[in-house]
Amino acid sequence: MKRPVTLATLCLLIFAAVHTPDAFSYTTNSTVPLAGGCPQPNRWNLTLASPLNRRWSTSLPLTSTTILTVAAQGTPAQLNEIEQSISDSFEAWTGMPGTTFNTAAHPGFIAPLARITAANSCTNDQQSNADGLNTICFNQSSAAFTTGVLAFTRVITANAPGVSIGSSAPAAFAGQILDADTLFRNDSQATYATPAALATPQGQGAYDLESLLAHELGHWFGLDHSAVWRALMFPYAPPPGQFLGDRLTAQAPDGPLSDDDRAGIGSLYPDPADPVNIGAISGQILPANPFALANIPAPATGSFVTGIFGAHVVAVDADTGSVIAATLGGWSCNTASQQLQFDGSYEISRLPLNHNYKIYVEPLEGLVTPANLSDPSQASAARHQRPPAPHLPQTQISTPAPAPRHPDSPAEFPQNKSGSRGEREPLGVLRGKLFLLRRQHDL
Repeated sequence: MKRPVTLATLCLLIFAAVHTPDAFSYTTNSTVPLAGGCPQPNRWNLTLASPLNRRWSTSLPLTSTTILTVAAQGTPAQLNEIEQSISDSFEAWTGMPGTTFNTAAHPGFIAPLARITAANSCTNDQQSNADGLNTICFNQSSAAFTTGVLAFTRVITANAPGVSIGSSAPAAFAGQILDADTLFRNDSQATYATPAALATPQGQGAYDLESLLAHELGHWFGLDHSAVWRALMFPYAPPPGQFLGDRLTAQAPDGPLSDDDRAGIGSLYPDPADPVNIGAISGQILPANPFALANIPAPATGSFVTGIFGAHVVAVDADTGSVIAATLGGWSCNTASQQLQFDGSYEISRLPLNHNYKIYVEPLEGLVTPANLSDPSQASAARHQRPPAPHLPQTQISTPAPAPRHPDSPAEFPQNKSGSRGEREPLGVLRGKLFLLRRQHDL
């Protein structure tokens, strides 16, 4: 077993009110190849011969009720109800059209969901049991469960072709995901509920299992956190008794996702046959004063800071006002020299055609800060574990405190009927630039 790998730990936090060679659409996790060069996006190498294996541990804490269900606790019916929530959480992602792992268009890339009984089946804190088997655990302890962390996902990626871990096949490229495990807090400080149980009086004090798990599965697939409030990948959970987005239906299996989530997952696994979501907007964020960055030292020989790094770039539908996608701009990588350039570059891809877009730029200084996101320029093959994202101190998990207000933010977080957070207006923006995306032959 070859093990030059990179491991990232990504946490979902209590809602205290939780790149690629070019600057990429959305915010993705990335790995710097062992041989050096441009960061590569973390993603699976899904094939019919090597589908995504997935399983969950049926071991649940015995001293307290961690997962509320309508079915009686400790019965086969309870396990079936939990498993249905797990399946639905996966379907939120695999039901989205325009990706190569959409189960309707590309059957066979996602293996059936399996059950295991051992409690400690996920990768432990020492990484001594990493097995290449992707697992969801509800009864495994971890030091990563610091105050406010509800769930987290460990993702192990290869930093060179040929790398493997446990039963995983040898990697075909740097950045290939080899193992993904999700752990839910099991120390009686948080309770989760299936959708049916969330609708009961007892469920009003519990966190929605599907909202949390679907968020963690976004990390499975290679996505980082998003600063868009409505996004499923926003790093804070919805309040107890509420769920994010819309429940999936046969007509809308990707209902829980926001447009930002769809753009993100589409950028990692684009379907070549998709004729709609193929638009892209790119550019640079530069200071008004060209000398403003002159005193910033070069991060490396031949790599100078010539643009704004860490700006939140947001594409808004100019006709509806909806946030369609966002990314963290600031850098690109020269494919010829394999060197990072901190030139303020950004790219938002996988945008639907025939829409008008306005591009807004804002500092990332609200509830979500750069500390909640990965820094692709600092990714390192030698770094085995990223520390959990910082969180706001929280003493009462069942009654989250109000979120700190940014001077330009709404007075409160709007709620829709489904209990999701509303879209956030970009902060501190004076004007936007208007784009109309069409097919090339229509221009």
